[in-house]
Amino acid sequence: MEVAERTRVDLPSHVPDRFEVFVNGVRQDRGVDYEVLGRSLVFPRPVAQEGKLGFVRWLSMWLGIAGSYRPHENVDVVYESGGKRGVVTGLKPEPFDES
Repeated sequence: MEVAERTRVDLPSHVPDRFEVFVNGVRQDRGVDYEVLGRSLVFPRPVAQEGKLGFVRWLSMWLGIAGSYRPHENVDVVYESGGKRGVVTGLKPEPFDES
């Protein structure tokens, strides 16, 4: 039996309990696209991150020889606090470890 890889994104402490989640600008639905466990969002799939660029890759981009075409997804949270809307962007996804 193969277990699907899941991803965890920790919420900052200042985000209230009511919020909206977006991945690459697309609204995600709680219970379908993610679950909330404590102060973390858990996605039932891997959330792609480009990772660090090596020296050769960085140099080739700087010289204009190549670009960075690896998958990369941005997780953003929109919330309201004190009558004002706030956005937390660039939240860092981590592999979800159930232990």
